[in-house]
Amino acid sequence: MKSVIPALSALVLSLAGTAALAQEVDVARGQDVFEEECSRCHVPVEMQARLNARWVGRPGGELYELIRTTMPAETPGSLSNAQYMDLAAFLMRNAAVALPDTLSADALLATSITPAAAAEGAADSFAWTAFNGSNASTRYAPLDQINADNVDELEIAWEFDAGAFGPERESTSVTTPLMVNGRVYVTAGATRNIVALDAATGQIQWMWRPDEGERFDAAPRKGSGKGLTWYDNNGQETLYTITPGYYLVALDARTGREIETFGKHGWVDLQQGLRRGPGREDLDIGMSFMPMAVDGVIIAGAAHLVSMRPVSASNVKGDIRGFDANTGELLWTFKTIPEPGEPGFETWLAGADFTGNAGVWAPMSADEELGLVYLPVESATGDRYGGDRPGNNLYSSSTVALDYKTGEVRWHFQSTHHDIWDWDTPSAPILADLPDGRKALIQTLKQSHLFTFDRATGAPLFPIEERAVPATDVPGEWTASTQPFPVLPLPYDRQGFQEDDLVDFTPEILAKAREAARPFRFSSSVFTPPSLFKDPKDGTHGTLHLPSSTGGSNWEGAAYDPETGLLYVPSRTATSVLSLVNEPGVSSVQYIAGGSRTPSVDGIPLVKPPYGRITAIDMTSGDHVWQVVNGDTPEAIRNHPLLQGMDIGRTGKPTRSGLVLTKTLLFAGEGVGGDPVLWAHDKATGDIVARIDMPGVVTGVPMTYMHEGKQYLVMAVSPRGEAARIVALALP
Repeated sequence: MKSVIPALSALVLSLAGTAALAQEVDVARGQDVFEEECSRCHVPVEMQARLNARWVGRPGGELYELIRTTMPAETPGSLSNAQYMDLAAFLMRNAAVALPDTLSADALLATSITPAAAAEGAADSFAWTAFNGSNASTRYAPLDQINADNVDELEIAWEFDAGAFGPERESTSVTTPLMVNGRVYVTAGATRNIVALDAATGQIQWMWRPDEGERFDAAPRKGSGKGLTWYDNNGQETLYTITPGYYLVALDARTGREIETFGKHGWVDLQQGLRRGPGREDLDIGMSFMPMAVDGVIIAGAAHLVSMRPVSASNVKGDIRGFDANTGELLWTFKTIPEPGEPGFETWLAGADFTGNAGVWAPMSADEELGLVYLPVESATGDRYGGDRPGNNLYSSSTVALDYKTGEVRWHFQSTHHDIWDWDTPSAPILADLPDGRKALIQTLKQSHLFTFDRATGAPLFPIEERAVPATDVPGEWTASTQPFPVLPLPYDRQGFQEDDLVDFTPEILAKAREAARPFRFSSSVFTPPSLFKDPKDGTHGTLHLPSSTGGSNWEGAAYDPETGLLYVPSRTATSVLSLVNEPGVSSVQYIAGGSRTPSVDGIPLVKPPYGRITAIDMTSGDHVWQVVNGDTPEAIRNHPLLQGMDIGRTGKPTRSGLVLTKTLLFAGEGVGGDPVLWAHDKATGDIVARIDMPGVVTGVPMTYMHEGKQYLVMAVSPRGEAARIVALALP
């Protein structure tokens, strides 16, 4: 069969013939015809892609007439009209058109070629179109086929092994798949290949492999990344990705082919037009998250190497750029580090020409009604020392609302002034329609603060206080005298580190904990600054701190329930040491992170459990509704010699969990370092409904969709010692 073409007869019904019109059309017979007459040249997936790409909205009669007059290629018209009718029905059904098994010829000829079974909102279908479910980033799906009564019956429906995608086997994947129109889209392998899978079977439909050569070799953010962007661009289903080598690429989502009209044959070079760091020959910039697609604009973020031990205070700036979704043309640039004369430049007391970072490495959110995109901006260069950049340093460590058509700032809020704790804004702002009618933006943070704003104006929905915080005594450093604290909701994890935070399972363990903590300073605030390793004033080796620089919560974000107004936040309690060293052979910055490792009690964490938790927060009142331990006690602690014969209960794990929320259940994986299990909680109480054993640790954030009347839970898992894979769960 040749490619479908638009030239068709206007007399379809008369040409069909009375024999065809009198006979009932049968999809199964059509599949037999395809296998006998067409399969030597074509596969169903190919025809599905062609129909979905070029025939949506056209009647079945046009398809029937085309294949009747042109197929098979060597002997067009050699089949009976009835066979052509059956074949048209099979091809339409294969393309996700909602057809019964049998129907009349008249009904087939008049049926529109629209993939109704996969349309969002259909009774038997629900798509997962973005990393966090939608551009509102709520991670919520109104599905309840899988519920408390049957969740323990879940079994593996299909698996996709990512081991063949390289250059070498990827052992840990943190990607989140998408599902749209019957296809699951995943990223795989260090070079960030893209694979389209059948949503029901997991069979490969197409794959795309970037070949970036030296750009890949030099990339700071390799790996399969966190996921993709799907966008309906005026009927053209498009996937956008940012490669490890920092290109923005547009693919036809139905075929996997690069869209030639976007950029240069589908590629836009994001290294072009950057504000480089003075004196730096290298280009420390890349991305592991996807871009944002909204209303004809593609917005690309920026990520850098971890800046705990930067080689210089100078680095490339993490500017955010908007591109035309059709052409790839640059529309605007938002400078997260302002230039002279621009608002915010006055907060860089020593100027800002030399400094860098302050990118958006986390996912974004967008509100089409308001025309706004919301950016979670990271800290500037130097995650532990900012003496080269005195001042509050806008727009670093902020949430920023931009007009996505122009890139102009509508409002902003800086959650950490002069960030020297690595308190990046790590997750997509959640756009929540509260039960009382307010349109909110909710920002979760590494330090376990939760800020809530009117998403149109940035006005706080709960009071925020600027409170005095400890000052630095590190030579050359500058610290803000106050930092913002939300009055409500209260922090969802521990903050600061005092003596009463020390682990105390037994008197012996407490005594060992005190001894382990003796060389360090305690922190009275979440904003207690770092201190020197072997400080000449008091001999201490740094400052004990909670949370660590990876949270609290992190890029996995939270889930919001629009039916109840409850927010669910996963977090971790893990001690860190904030200590600084001077190493001229490593960095030109006066001080960088180093010197001390986090102490423990013979392997038992220094801080009291729980080490992992999930907190449910009522976003109307700001009150905590419940908090539960996330994960069982790690085996190394449960079987520790100092705890023999003791029952210390569930401690949870200091891992980073990803959540997905449905009408009745909250699902949580344990994240990297956890156990191979998926937890199902009653979302109203937090009670565990089911413990689902998995073939590997759930390292990606789970998602869920409905396809052909069946609900699936899909997630990346990473079995120890094996290649990562994508696993889909469903009921038998």
